[in-house]
Amino acid sequence: MMDYEQYVSKTAVELKPSSIRKFFDLASSMENVVSLGVGEPDFITPWSIRESTIASLEGGYTSYTANPGLLELRAEISNYLRTRYSLTYQAEDQLIVTVGASQALDLAFRALLNPGDEVLIVEPAFVSYASLVTLAGGSPVSIHTSIENGFKVTPEQIDAAITDRTKVILLCSPNNPTGTYLNEDDLKAIAEVVKKHDLIVVSDEIYAELTYDEEFTSIASIDGMYERTILVNGFSKGFAMTGWRLGYIAAPVELTKVMVKILQYTIMCAPHMLQHGAIDALRNNMDQVESMRKSYLRRRNYFVQALNQIGLECHTPGGAFYVFPSIKSTGLTSEQFAEELLVQERVAVVPGSAFGESGEGYVRCSYATSLEQLKEAVKRIERFLGAWHRPKFVEK
Repeated sequence: MMDYEQYVSKTAVELKPSSIRKFFDLASSMENVVSLGVGEPDFITPWSIRESTIASLEGGYTSYTANPGLLELRAEISNYLRTRYSLTYQAEDQLIVTVGASQALDLAFRALLNPGDEVLIVEPAFVSYASLVTLAGGSPVSIHTSIENGFKVTPEQIDAAITDRTKVILLCSPNNPTGTYLNEDDLKAIAEVVKKHDLIVVSDEIYAELTYDEEFTSIASIDGMYERTILVNGFSKGFAMTGWRLGYIAAPVELTKVMVKILQYTIMCAPHMLQHGAIDALRNNMDQVESMRKSYLRRRNYFVQALNQIGLECHTPGGAFYVFPSIKSTGLTSEQFAEELLVQERVAVVPGSAFGESGEGYVRCSYATSLEQLKEAVKRIERFLGAWHRPKFVEK
């Protein structure tokens, strides 16, 4: 019998499985579950996007594209970034279409990191960040944030975490899992530290279309930051296209050249027919994006109010579609809370500990589900909290 342990990569073996998937898989095996677990829009991809993709298949667009994607799509992305966020990137050599934002992050880290290079990651952070850094040979370094500051990282925290091996800082705004949004003033302060220490920023802006109280600002638009930012975005969240797996990178030419070279030897290119759907998304569906954003805003306002009233302290997220309430008052760990809530009340949430040490004592709840489902979830969570004598929620 083969001893596979001697063949398998030690780095791969030591990676932790995704806690998000763990709870999603468990919930999918149970009946009558209200799922607040997976971060995925509950909207179906707009029809014109699907129709354009069907038409591309019927037209025979099933071949490879250029490695960085269809030039027509890159031109649309260039126009979108310019008109939406005042960012100028050349379609020919500064934009790369990727298989989701996850592949974009992977390309960025592979292109930037040498063994031992440190990447600062603001926690709580999406579950894949540290693992992607590790797989690229780098060393993830966590910067912890707290609810007292709305889970915002401060320039002082960044400055204190920097060593002579620090090369990159990864920012995600709006943030997954907290929904925290870094506004222009926040980014300007962070930029000063980044420039002082000559760092590169990998900016995950996948939730850029889902900000609620302020206009979105990209750190690439801050003075002196364009040349030191790799911008990552995509179609999954804002356009309700998660299963399409289409993302993109915008960066200086010197960096995109390296990333395209890596792309040539890994994925080759994103699926041809799906890129036609993305073209339609940018040309014809911004009104649909705005409609979905307004729907999420209504749900956010309800859910934050409800959770606070039933006794789970919850800051108001500035973007994305997550709330990150504290469950410390229950005396349970994040893992215990999530497991018992699922078993006893059939409500699926993700333990905050899945997003790093600073997530312990919290759970992530996605409000990308119907308002009716959210109201049912509140009833069940309130019932679950009954043992701690929490006050009744009265909708205003």
